[in-house]
Amino acid sequence: MDVFSRTFLPAAVDAGVAVPTLSRHMPVFRRCVGPADTSLLVSRCALPARSGSADHLLLLTARRLVVTHQTRLTHRLRLHLNTELRQLSDITWNPDPRLSTIELAATAVDGVRERFLIRTRTPEQVWRMDGLFARAFRAEPVLGAARGTANRRSRTAHPGGAAARRPAADRPGTYRPALG
Repeated sequence: MDVFSRTFLPAAVDAGVAVPTLSRHMPVFRRCVGPADTSLLVSRCALPARSGSADHLLLLTARRLVVTHQTRLTHRLRLHLNTELRQLSDITWNPDPRLSTIELAATAVDGVRERFLIRTRTPEQVWRMDGLFARAFRAEPVLGAARGTANRRSRTAHPGGAAARRPAADRPGTYRPALG
């Protein structure tokens, strides 16, 4: 079993995505993601700009962001976004634990600004996703970061991130904002 298969199902179960939904979307994800990619997050999401767009499924790996869409009438699957993380710019995410939502926004290589609203079951999941986004989009790990390990993605990530605004009692560790 490859790395993607081992990490995809636990990430999806953690987000509460139904197995039949995963089965429908899996062939599309398989075409976009390599067998060595680690799944960080699998979740349903909506596009805030469009009403009734809750039939999107977001997959975040260590290297890629893939979003699929299932049409309501024909249930046909379509690829909405498939990009490497290094090709994204102006990445921001805003957690709102009161509403149990987190909004992810990024500009794709073609200049289109993509916004996704992810609803979670609990406020704790919001902070867990906040940590996952920090891990994927920042140059340094959240905890135990060693100095001098910056990579190019840190220049496009949101400085300080939303976690820096979270009360100190709720933070699992200290974030160092990416300089750039």
